Amino acid sequence: MRASYWKTGLAAAAAMALSLSPIAAKADEFINILTGGTSGVYYPLGVAISKVYADNMPDARVQVQSTKASVENLNLLQQGRGELGFSLGDSVKLAWEGDAEVGFKSKLDKLRGIAAIYPNYIQIVASKDSGITSLEDLKGKAVSVGAPKSGTELNARAIFAAAGMSYDDLGKVEYLPFGESVELIKNRQLDATLQSAGLGVASIRDLAASLPITVVSVPASVIEKLGPPYISATIPAETYDGQANAVETAAVVNFLVSREGVSDDTAYEMTKLLFDNLSTLEAAHKAAAQIKLDNATKGMPIPLHPGAERYYKEAGVLK
Repeated sequence: MRASYWKTGLAAAAAMALSLSPIAAKADEFINILTGGTSGVYYPLGVAISKVYADNMPDARVQVQSTKASVENLNLLQQGRGELGFSLGDSVKLAWEGDAEVGFKSKLDKLRGIAAIYPNYIQIVASKDSGITSLEDLKGKAVSVGAPKSGTELNARAIFAAAGMSYDDLGKVEYLPFGESVELIKNRQLDATLQSAGLGVASIRDLAASLPITVVSVPASVIEKLGPPYISATIPAETYDGQANAVETAAVVNFLVSREGVSDDTAYEMTKLLFDNLSTLEAAHKAAAQIKLDNATKGMPIPLHPGAERYYKEAGVLK
């Protein structure tokens, strides 16, 4: 009888150890969210997402990393140094192709898609004192085009090329994050900045509150030359202080990207929690109002993560 009790106790202990081992493994799970500069849209949305994950995935350790955005995020994911990253669609496409010229030394084959989110609007903003009212007027002026090889800077190259221009046409080129670009315009050391971001980005709101601005149009003829993944879009009137009229521009969709090696269950939870908490994200930044479940898999330039794919099938987005 005593031996029987001993065997029963041993079996119970083994069963408990087995039942606890997955929890212990899960407790070591780390989710690093790769964003962008703190004055852009990626960062506040990344912070909001991190809180959602921390509140609903208690066994995961979640952190937010401020980066130079798209290109750096994708390279970090490929290296296994992040689990979720924000990126512009054209950067994701070029990463999958392995375009060395823009910062991808080889095909980033470990990238996996989570969701198409909101569009980035190409927002070219100049101080009114600069006299800039068109793309042509940027010639000979001091312009910031975003951090080197960031998604914004890739957008700037593409926009200028489609308009028959290059950086050589500018009087001075600065490769600066959004916030620093705005400070230089305020100090009259810079005439204009090109920022690829969601509507109402904090940096441009700050600039418009500080001095009169002009939001420069990207004409339909330029957008047509750009082609996919660029689309026509409109910056509504009054998006920024002193912007009386709607402005035609180009837009490109942002994506949340993960990588091979992130477990299917984690990717599933990350995707599900994203769409279950859109109101929380919208409270963090109004750009999140444009995140729609029905659009989540549209235009995805890389394979979906199997965990995200499982969620979309359950949600009826995919068959």
